[in-house]
Amino acid sequence: MAVLCKPAIAVPDHVITNEETLELARRLHGGHPQLELALRLIEHTGVQKRHLIQPIDVVLKHPGLEARSIVYEAESKARVPDVVRRALDQAQLEPQQIDLIIYVSCTGFMMPSLTAWLINRMGFRSETRQMPIAQLGCAAGGAAVNRAHDFCMAYPDANVLIVACEFCSLCYQPTDLGVGSLLSNGLFGDGIAAAVVRGEGGTGIRLERNGSYLIPNTEDWISYAVRSTGFHFQLDKRVPGTMEPLSPALRAVAEQHQWNVGKLDFYIIHAGGPRILDDLSHFLDVPPEAFRFSRATLTEYGNIASAVVLDALARMFDEQSALDGHQGLLAGFGPGITAEIALGTWAAPDT
Repeated sequence: MAVLCKPAIAVPDHVITNEETLELARRLHGGHPQLELALRLIEHTGVQKRHLIQPIDVVLKHPGLEARSIVYEAESKARVPDVVRRALDQAQLEPQQIDLIIYVSCTGFMMPSLTAWLINRMGFRSETRQMPIAQLGCAAGGAAVNRAHDFCMAYPDANVLIVACEFCSLCYQPTDLGVGSLLSNGLFGDGIAAAVVRGEGGTGIRLERNGSYLIPNTEDWISYAVRSTGFHFQLDKRVPGTMEPLSPALRAVAEQHQWNVGKLDFYIIHAGGPRILDDLSHFLDVPPEAFRFSRATLTEYGNIASAVVLDALARMFDEQSALDGHQGLLAGFGPGITAEIALGTWAAPDT
């Protein structure tokens, strides 16, 4: 049965703290009529710092979509291979043993996908299948895990490499002055994650069931307006309350597997913001401590989009608290509003 192995994570060296973000907002938007509201929202994100691929003075400039696309391609090619190598090493596999590469990113666009470049440069077989996912936003981390699981169910001996590359700072739009945009400017960070799903063997989460749920008529709550200046992130004020309608979907997937969603041993959740975790704790009747891995990602890196769930999972590996047979849930949330949900059991070596 497919096992999700330990992810590898990388964040860039340029750092902006929450205090620096607040001061920047005051300086740039001093006359904004809702500045105080935006500052309070940023303060309550729980984010202490974020990592950026460029210094903040460069991020604040907008050289145009073409220039940003050049940066996206150059930075992804410079940074992704090392993360991929570490993920392969942690899964004890070589590039030639990978049968599918799933590449997820919502912060830049390349065609062909970076998967083609990776196959040509890193020794993957020419027969390696490719699955780029671009439009599920933050939910794509969970979707990648689920599509890898599906592939291994169809091809039990196969191995899948997942890569999440998110440079959210390349989506900064200086003319977007809504409260949601100002909040996003203080919430999102840059990061790369990779993980392997092994069809046989491996240590990690033995994937057993997955599901997806879309809240009806919410497709405009999280979206991009695609303009000549690039991707303009649009966030509806109702988004923080989406865990109330999504919690029953998580509960239903667990019940289909004859599990109680409130009594699991571990939870790997996309932390788009602190209210998501607080509300899930309430609606699923789960202790807040259960979401410590996701909260740590939010605190140290901010919202790194599709890479959040993989970073949170890496933190659980590092804590070494999971025992053989422990049951858990992994979930990513994003545009749609969509939830991608996975259930699995911790598999220790030789089990």
